[in-house]
Amino acid sequence: MILAESVTKQYGAAAVVDEVTASIREGTMTTFIGPNGAGKSTLLSMVSRLLKRDGGSVSIDGMPMEHFHDKELAKKLAILKQSNEMNVRLSIYDLVSFGRFPYSRGRLTAEDRRVIDESIAYVELESMQNKYLDELSGGQRQRAFIAMILAQDTDYILLDEPLNNLDMRHSVQIMKVLRSLVDDLGKTVVLVVHDINFASCYSDFILAMKNGKVVKEGRTWEVIHPDHLKEIYDMDFQVQEINNQKICVYFS
Repeated sequence: MILAESVTKQYGAAAVVDEVTASIREGTMTTFIGPNGAGKSTLLSMVSRLLKRDGGSVSIDGMPMEHFHDKELAKKLAILKQSNEMNVRLSIYDLVSFGRFPYSRGRLTAEDRRVIDESIAYVELESMQNKYLDELSGGQRQRAFIAMILAQDTDYILLDEPLNNLDMRHSVQIMKVLRSLVDDLGKTVVLVVHDINFASCYSDFILAMKNGKVVKEGRTWEVIHPDHLKEIYDMDFQVQEINNQKICVYFS
């Protein structure tokens, strides 16, 4: 379990994340939702230790984050940020091999190569593993980056807006892959998304933020409710149940 307690981040006088307490359960998918500027990505960055906290604490499986050496943390937790562009020309295989660095330190073993091959196969990119990233579609590139963090073989996978700039088809592909990481491999996936219906259809738990605070947290079925959504987004929602999924309508 990841536990954040009274976590705070300030920029000047403004508290971007304001004494947030939240928990992430093992073997589940938890999605952070909320309007722009709510503090979702900032909270994710502090949980992963990419961003220094101004207050509060974060622990993973009962151990304070500060007690992890970088190498140990890289075997426990992987994060994929919004911006994952690279200035060097890499093939899919080369990119995914970076995920093995905490284990290989740059010298790939037979075991490392087995994990790389399995990770590429899991996201169905075997036939193009020697293609360069700049030759791929947005969805293929995103799957390649997910294969990289999969090769890192961590218990916890954190993703900041993994559907950014993807069309509907590729967004569905990515969400199916992430869901299978939980269901088939027992991973714990935490992500930030803006599309409320992807959060509703694929998540086990939702954490909703607004103005730097958690305003709703719980099982997806409970949070996806018109009254809760209006409080979060300041707009009216209709929620309809289709094929045992709650679908949010907010265009009218």
